[in-house]
Amino acid sequence: MFNKVLIANRGAIAARVLRALRQMKIASVVVYSEADRDLPYVAQADEAICICEAAPAASYLNVDAIAAAIRESRADAVHPGYGFLSENPEFAEAVCALGATFIGPDARWLRAMGHKTQARELMARHGMPLNPSSGVLTGDADAQLDAVRRVGFPVLVKPAAGGGGIGMLPARNDAEARDALERARSMAQRSFGNADIYVERLIERPRHVEFQLLADRHGNVRHLYERDCSVQRRHQKVIEESPAPHLPRALIDETGTHIARILAELGYDVIGTAEMLVAPDGSFSFLEMNTRLQVEHAVTEAITGVDLVQAQIRLAAGERLDAVLPAQIATSGHAIEVRVYAEDPRRFFPSPGPLTVFRPPVAKGVRVETGYAEGNRVTPFYDPMLAKVIVHAPTRDAAITQMADALEAFDVEGVKTNIPFALAVLRSDAFQTGDVHTQLGAELAAQTSARPVAESAA
Repeated sequence: MFNKVLIANRGAIAARVLRALRQMKIASVVVYSEADRDLPYVAQADEAICICEAAPAASYLNVDAIAAAIRESRADAVHPGYGFLSENPEFAEAVCALGATFIGPDARWLRAMGHKTQARELMARHGMPLNPSSGVLTGDADAQLDAVRRVGFPVLVKPAAGGGGIGMLPARNDAEARDALERARSMAQRSFGNADIYVERLIERPRHVEFQLLADRHGNVRHLYERDCSVQRRHQKVIEESPAPHLPRALIDETGTHIARILAELGYDVIGTAEMLVAPDGSFSFLEMNTRLQVEHAVTEAITGVDLVQAQIRLAAGERLDAVLPAQIATSGHAIEVRVYAEDPRRFFPSPGPLTVFRPPVAKGVRVETGYAEGNRVTPFYDPMLAKVIVHAPTRDAAITQMADALEAFDVEGVKTNIPFALAVLRSDAFQTGDVHTQLGAELAAQTSARPVAESAA
């Protein structure tokens, strides 16, 4: 097992990994930017190293600065969290070149799965169902439009090397396609340094369901069931839950087992999440593979009792899957997570500022993951997520009620939050009956924006 782990991230995930390391009695190192100097987890780590000024490119995306911190601390492993460098193969290779272990899949998997069209082609060759799509679009504008027509309207234009919903644009005819192709390519280059784009058939009102996978470095892979991530805004997940409502358990088990079998054949390792679309007819199709711990991992932890962060660390250290997981994993109850953002609840623009009041809910069955405390400042430099609120109850109805109560009790002043939007979703007839799909958030956001919203969060 590792002696000292450096956490190459910030905020809620840095605090979450730190908690796991303390429970495992592994020494911890956090890196922080000047903007994050006063966040509570920085003082709680065994060591803390300032890596640079606030801008992400100078700090949490700065491979040289983090490498210097690894050398200075003599950490023998690095946990990348999620976002930033967590799926960057060059960073994983740099960590290994320093003699440390990257707590994630081998760099070849970060590279293979990081390019969406390559990942889709790889999984399709091993029997994974795909929604009709193109490869990377090449040639002049007319040639690209011909490729779009072959896929068939409506389509969704997507960056091949991207994520987080950035650059995803729908098109329903030739004129919209020409505009979307140009805009998506520009956004992909600006956001990811890679202008490759592709298109896939746009499924109207699908569900977004993902499968949690754990794997050892001895050829064994298991799935830990599913999470429904259909409630989104601007293609970003906001509410996640498990079990997914109204999906047959036999179908879930069959799909999860099929994915695990493919990954075992490929030799995949450590941790990953297979993201799938579910069409209105109930058929699954592969979207992409996330080669890291997910923001919503706590939902799976709640229903299975498996600590995914500790499991990830143990698997990266070389332990076998059967030593990390029980022989049988049963699910219990229902879990829901809401991402609480410092943002305008009507337009979903970031709302930086001081947390003059920040009092997360405290109740049985409620878990809050955050990197902030009252008195901290939410800066404009990073993702504006303040906290994740997770509830676990015997039934879905009870979990919805529990989450609404928790959000009502979440007292935040100094910044605006998306809590009014989350409450509107939880109280909607569609969500309460389990009629979820990826357009539900946009539909309810349009309704929420028409109502007066309080300036403060709760």
